[in-house]
Amino acid sequence: MKLEVSERLFVESLFQESISAKKIEEQTIIETNRLTGDASTRRYYRVRTDKNSYVVCLGNALEKNSNLKNEFIEVQQAWKKYDILVPEVYDYKLDKGYILEEDLGDITFLKHLSKKTSKESQYLSYEKVIDELIKIHSIDPKKHYQNTFTKLSFDYSKFMYEVDFCIEWFVEKLIGVSISDSRVKALRKQFEIVCEKISKEHTVVTHRDFHSRNIMVRDDDIRIIDFQDARLGLPQYDLVSVLEDCYYELDRENVYKLKSYYWEKFLKAKKIQPNFEHFEHLYQLMTIQRSFKAIGSFAYIYKTRNNERYLKYIGFGFEKIKKISLKVPELNKLCHLISDIYYEY
Repeated sequence: MKLEVSERLFVESLFQESISAKKIEEQTIIETNRLTGDASTRRYYRVRTDKNSYVVCLGNALEKNSNLKNEFIEVQQAWKKYDILVPEVYDYKLDKGYILEEDLGDITFLKHLSKKTSKESQYLSYEKVIDELIKIHSIDPKKHYQNTFTKLSFDYSKFMYEVDFCIEWFVEKLIGVSISDSRVKALRKQFEIVCEKISKEHTVVTHRDFHSRNIMVRDDDIRIIDFQDARLGLPQYDLVSVLEDCYYELDRENVYKLKSYYWEKFLKAKKIQPNFEHFEHLYQLMTIQRSFKAIGSFAYIYKTRNNERYLKYIGFGFEKIKKISLKVPELNKLCHLISDIYYEY
């Protein structure tokens, strides 16, 4: 409690410095409240004044005069030039881990979807999101060769790192199956085949964590958040993240329509992938890898922070993997292996 009070006073002192530096207009603080965090280790505070409301993000401080960059600021500044709907940043002090941002409210896209009462309204909401995703994927990496988000990529090693992450935290530490178990070794071999295929394709700039909790809605307008881990990757990585979201089950007819919309408007138009069948196959493989990685993250959050909030999504993620891998003959063995391990849990 004392620590939180101390941090709140720290936030207010930094906010006053932003006023003194004329980054924002003169105003009086009415209250400062800690916001409930999501899966991130960053801390967020809402500062309400007599004129406005702001959000302060506190993260890791960078050494003063360091050449290191804050990825959130770097991506925000770059993407804003493309009219991508990112939050405004009014001030920042990287040596104190302080970023003063626009207050986007409390309505996530996930919460917004709870009010949709028809497939049509659900589809229209998602279409806006896909339009924003296409803006991100349309960024020319060659124009941003100095930016960190074009120097990192989802290659074979990164995909397998995510697979091994899930094997460690979900299979070994949550379920309790030893990584020396022959089934685990065979499962990893199957994922090697998947990751080999998805790592050989054309890459675009990806958000990296593009799901319904990382999209905010205010007055029916959307804003994209948590983009600091952006990197080059398969277009399907982000598309799967939002359409096969572990937090929300989208109507399957709408999934197909939105995939077709994205394909026609971006991949086909840019001639990035040869045909829809190829696109669909990569989408299935990406769903398997992405869902497995998400399961690992949920297990990690529980085991390291004793946060049970995400455990309920593990079953949903597994069922998604099972449904898709049963449809694709080359994935049948993977389905058998992961099912054999999962049903011990």
